[in-house]
Amino acid sequence: MNHQFDIAVIGAGPSGSVAAALLNKKGFKVCVLEKQHFPRFVIGESLLPHCMEMLEEAGFLAAVEAEPSFQFKNGAAFTWGSRYTYFDFTDKFSDGPGTTFQVRRALFDKILIDEAAKQGVEVRFGHGVTAFDGSGEEAVLSVETDGGETYRLNARFVLDASGYGRVLPRLLDLETPSDLPPRIAHFTHIEDNITNPKFDRNKILITTHPQHRDVWLWTIPFGDNRCSIGVVGTLDKLAGDSETVLKKFALECPMLAEVLENAVWENEFPFRSIQGYSANVKSLYDKRFALLGNASEFLDPVFSSGVTIAMHSAKLAADLLAKQLRGGEADWQREFAEPLMQGVDTFRTYVTGWYDTRFQDAIYAPDRSADISRMISSILAGYAWDTANPFVEKHARRLDALAAMVGRQALV
Repeated sequence: MNHQFDIAVIGAGPSGSVAAALLNKKGFKVCVLEKQHFPRFVIGESLLPHCMEMLEEAGFLAAVEAEPSFQFKNGAAFTWGSRYTYFDFTDKFSDGPGTTFQVRRALFDKILIDEAAKQGVEVRFGHGVTAFDGSGEEAVLSVETDGGETYRLNARFVLDASGYGRVLPRLLDLETPSDLPPRIAHFTHIEDNITNPKFDRNKILITTHPQHRDVWLWTIPFGDNRCSIGVVGTLDKLAGDSETVLKKFALECPMLAEVLENAVWENEFPFRSIQGYSANVKSLYDKRFALLGNASEFLDPVFSSGVTIAMHSAKLAADLLAKQLRGGEADWQREFAEPLMQGVDTFRTYVTGWYDTRFQDAIYAPDRSADISRMISSILAGYAWDTANPFVEKHARRLDALAAMVGRQALV
C-alpha cells in the first residue's frame, strides 16, 4: 500500500465521504481510514434538505435518490397532547432544496463511501488511527489494522471525520465538557403498520411527552412499513432498560399510542441506548488538522442537525483546504471555525429553547404568523447559516421575543 497522500480523512461517515469526494474532485490524492467495516449501525436517520446541496456537489445525489427504502421527507410534524402542527420545508424563507430523505444510516453511509471510492478516493476499512504527529512538515498518522498490522501514513493535512469516535480530540486531549445537560436516548426500529391518516410518512414526527416537556420522542418512517422510534430525556427520568422505558413513554403520548396501535415492536432489531452524546472541543483546527461534524461538537438529536452540520463542515473544510494546498492563504478561524459556528450556535439556541420550552411554546402556539413560520421552517430544514433570515442572524434575541409574544402554552 502507498502511505503518502495529500489528505488523510479519519472516518467514512457522511462528513468524511463528502470531504473526501470534494477534495478528490479538486485533484488531490485522498485516503479515508475507517476503523469499522461497512455497513455498520449508527443513529441519526432523518436528513435535512440543506444536506442535498452537499450530496449533489459531492456526486452522491443520484445514488441516494435511487435507494427505494429511503423515505421522501418534506417537513417536520410536532405533537403534544391533543395539539398537532407541522412545518412544510418547501414553504421556507431560505433558497435551496425543500425536500430530502429519511434513511437507514448503515445503508446511507455505505452508499456515500462506495460512491467516493468509485470516484477514485482510496478507502481502507478496518484501519484505525492510534497516534497523530503534526510537528513536522507533514502530519504522520500511526495506523493499526484489525488484523494487527501497523504502519505510518503521511499526509499534508488530516481531516478528522470520526464522529462519536472523536479520534483526534481523544488523542490530542482536545475534549471539553458540553454546556448541554447529559441526556440519554433509548431507541429501536419497529414494523409500524400505520394506516392512520393522522400520520404523515413524509415528515418526521416529534412528540412532546404530556407530563414531562423535557422528554420527547422521534418517529422516523422509512419506505418499507418500518419506523425508527426513540425517546430522549435526562438520566433520572429515563432510567431503566431500553425496551421498558421506550414503550412506556411512547404509549403515554396520545397520538403515538393511537397511530402505533398495530405496531410490532418485537423483531430482529434490538432496543438500544446512547448517553452522554453531547460534546465539545477546545479547538476545531490546528496547523495540520481540522475537525469535522461530530468529531468536533454534537448538540442534540432533537432537530436532526448532526448530519447537516457534519456535511456543512466538510464543505467548508474542503474548499479552504484546497486553497491552502495550492499555496493560497487560509485563515482557518475566519474561513472555517467562525462560519461553521454560526450555524452550530443557531441550532444551539433552538435546542436550548426546546428544552426550556421557549421554542416549544413558539411551535405549539396557535395561529402562527406565516412569515415567522417560514423563517423557522428554514432553520428546521437545515439553513442555519442563512444570515439573511432574522431568526438566524439574531437567533437568541429573536427566540426570546417570539417566546414573549406567544406566551406560555398549556397542554390541551
